[in-house]
Amino acid sequence: MPDIWHCIKNKSMLSPKERWGELFEQVQLTEVLPDGKTFVDCDPKYPAEQILSNYAEQKEISEFDLYAFVLEHFDLPPVYPFDADASKSMGQHITDLWPILTRQPDAATDGSLIPLPFPYIVPGGRFGEIYYWDSYFTMQGLLVDGQEEMAENMVKNLAHLIDQVGFIPNGNRSYFLTRSQPPFFAAMVSLLDRHKGGGVVVNFLPQLLREYDFWMSGKPLLNENHRAEDHVVLLAEGQILNRYYDRGDYPREESYRKDLETAKASKQSDEVLYRELRAGGESGWDFSSRWLADGRNLSTIHTTDIIPVDLNALLYHLEMTIARGYESKLNEGSAAKFKALASQRKQDLDAYCWDEEGGFYRDYDFQAQAFTPILSMAAAYPLYFGMASQGQANRVAEMLESDFLKAGGFQSTLVNTGQQWDAPNGWAPLQWIAYRGLKNYGLDILANTARQRWLSANRAVYEKETKMVEKYDVSDRLTFAGGGEYPLQDGFGWSNGVAQAMLREDE
Repeated sequence: MPDIWHCIKNKSMLSPKERWGELFEQVQLTEVLPDGKTFVDCDPKYPAEQILSNYAEQKEISEFDLYAFVLEHFDLPPVYPFDADASKSMGQHITDLWPILTRQPDAATDGSLIPLPFPYIVPGGRFGEIYYWDSYFTMQGLLVDGQEEMAENMVKNLAHLIDQVGFIPNGNRSYFLTRSQPPFFAAMVSLLDRHKGGGVVVNFLPQLLREYDFWMSGKPLLNENHRAEDHVVLLAEGQILNRYYDRGDYPREESYRKDLETAKASKQSDEVLYRELRAGGESGWDFSSRWLADGRNLSTIHTTDIIPVDLNALLYHLEMTIARGYESKLNEGSAAKFKALASQRKQDLDAYCWDEEGGFYRDYDFQAQAFTPILSMAAAYPLYFGMASQGQANRVAEMLESDFLKAGGFQSTLVNTGQQWDAPNGWAPLQWIAYRGLKNYGLDILANTARQRWLSANRAVYEKETKMVEKYDVSDRLTFAGGGEYPLQDGFGWSNGVAQAMLREDE
């Protein structure tokens, strides 16, 4: 696989900071556009050279208005209005939203958007591009709504990104080209394969293998004196497991000012802090006490020290899916190789992330050589992918029911830090993972109770506001979820997908 770090530096994939330089910094630092994501998503109205020349000339004028300059030279991200009909059911509302959240194949611009060749669904709100792990949960709803072609387009677009840049970025933006997101591509391929009746896994086997190469790329460089490289970690007894990692060690461009402020409050070096924030972004849980050394303050983030339960469960599924693809090609030798890799990963995950005393899967801090103190809904992933024994599943279920289940579904963690991936917030992907994971082990009573409570939270907000939102406060179904780096977003792709799939369970 070519070195993506060098491949992305061609002109067509410059990030906003690389393209706009001082103009970018001034817009982000002065907050003339309050949301840091707005400017990085703008499309230029004129060639970059002309805009930069105009800026160099006009910035020296005493009455220079930066906001007016931006509006004159850039198109702000488009808004897609939708008049919701409160008389319609929540399920019909979701069906009506698919066209609003649909984007057509992209044309290349000097903006940050990486063009995709097929139509796709975006989450909504400030998120106007495809997002990697969101897409899997959105697909659940598309398929039950008869939108098989769109679901397949989602997979084909992600495969296109693998072909073009060597991996699936966080989203199809140039400023995301240093990191990925939770690797659900194999799960998406498997879902589509089941829906279409077979043949899909072998068709996407080349991209599945490149995905695997991306996540395992640092493995040849590991040794006793160099125990971590990119996404891979060599553990004390020779096992290799994975972590989240970002190639960048500078502020996230979409959160530029916030990252600079976090760096001022941190005792870590700026470069280390920025990489840890970025790796937290790759985790999808941006942000959570899972990644915080003191369990409270973002300035103590140390994502790259942690072996996450969910990531390694996803890679187990990727290995098993590749094995299935090779079986379809009658390549028994390669199939056996990947089955062995998956079996070894399952064994290693049990060795490092299964807490026998507590009866729960936990993240492992390989620097401290101990579990992290934070319990989270990531523990449901081994159940979702069939890695747990029945005894392990039973014990996980006990804690999910006693500690995590609230009036509106499962809370993400047991601590309230003000971060959006902590209590009291619940998120659609975690509800789906837990629901289906519990069902896999015959734990139907808890699964159905959790499903009903999550749908009740969805309905409570829908009946109050006639909209679906990104996350929910599961401790109080009538209180909007908060926390995080931006206001609560509505739309919303994965909430729609999971709700629609859960609603159809009644049919």
